[in-house]
Amino acid sequence: MISPLRGLAFRYFAGGQLVSLLGSSMAPIALTFAVLDASGDPTELGVVLAARMVPMLCFILVGGAIADRFPRRTVLIAANAGGALTQGAVAAVLITHNYDLLLISVLSAANGVLDALTSPALRGLVPELVEPDQLRMANALLSSVRNATKLIGPALAGVLVATAGSGPTIAIDAVSYLLAALILGQLRPTTRKPEAPRSNRPTLPTSIARAASTASTTSAARAMLADIRRGWREFRAIRWVWAVTLSSALMNLANTGVWQVLGPPLTKDLAGEATWGLVLSTRGVGLLVMSALMYRLVVRHLLRTGQLLSALGALPLLALALGLHPVWLLAAAFAAGIGFSISGVSWDTSLQEHIDRDVLSRISSLDDLFSFIAIPIGLLAAGPLANMFGAQRVTLVAALIYLLSAWGSLLFKDVRALPHGVRGV
Repeated sequence: MISPLRGLAFRYFAGGQLVSLLGSSMAPIALTFAVLDASGDPTELGVVLAARMVPMLCFILVGGAIADRFPRRTVLIAANAGGALTQGAVAAVLITHNYDLLLISVLSAANGVLDALTSPALRGLVPELVEPDQLRMANALLSSVRNATKLIGPALAGVLVATAGSGPTIAIDAVSYLLAALILGQLRPTTRKPEAPRSNRPTLPTSIARAASTASTTSAARAMLADIRRGWREFRAIRWVWAVTLSSALMNLANTGVWQVLGPPLTKDLAGEATWGLVLSTRGVGLLVMSALMYRLVVRHLLRTGQLLSALGALPLLALALGLHPVWLLAAAFAAGIGFSISGVSWDTSLQEHIDRDVLSRISSLDDLFSFIAIPIGLLAAGPLANMFGAQRVTLVAALIYLLSAWGSLLFKDVRALPHGVRGV
């Protein structure tokens, strides 16, 4: 089978992703230290993080509709250029020591809107760059790039923040966005939107032109809402799509908050503070290893395999809940990385193989919306539940919910029987 890297367009795309993701993996750490150093108040950090998440959730459906209506390459170039501007502004504020919570929050909100445009367009662009039988390999390569940056970026950010400061580190992220936009600019569009016909009529008076402009804006808004409604209808009509999306949302609800809020203190009680970093790194290695294996792994029912193995993500929660030896916790973290990786690649590939391209980004945006909404709910609930029932008990229940949610989607025949490598099914 021919590698997707043989195609020039995909090489440009993968290179752009590498540059952009490496910068993005460093920025959160730099911003965290910048806010804490400037304010000394963790609450302000929470405000900045929420300022990014809320607009992203609000605009994710719009992002999906835009990515289906306009050339996805153009959307990604614009989003990366916008990221260069906003992150450059954040870097300038920090470098000049003019930290202001409101200003940083506004810039974070702008980044959240840009994220909402980026995610659906990325998933929708891949099928335009590679042949259908190369989708799994392409997603495996992109997953490897993403997971490698998650391992390298934070460590590099720590060194840069310690030596150069948070501002210059975020400036590097801004440059990475700009480079990504330039690299994506080398892609040749595989499909062209028909250009609007030019009018030969004489220029209208200003008052009439303004009225026409207002009507055009209203028409565009209605068209956008119609696009979103169509995406919702398509989403509801495809059983395997909403079944796996619901499964993923429940898994995020059970796992993310418990893992991020209760995982560190439980690990500290079990084996000391340093072990938590080792656990995260071990999980990252599992992610990277499985991403590489997915490039060669061929299975008849890719989605079913991904859902079966996604249950491995429950193992670290079980290890923490049962107070197992740190060696078992590390093994569970590695296995969880394997499960996360194969489920992610299988899901992206299944969507790209079986969903019509003209609604792919809208369906992807709905998947992102339900998955992302579950995360802050889990983060907010983990601490209070642990205070009421105990951290280990809450972690055990979360592990069981995660396991049942992962396998629950397999109750649907559409999920179990979906073939790999067939479009239009």
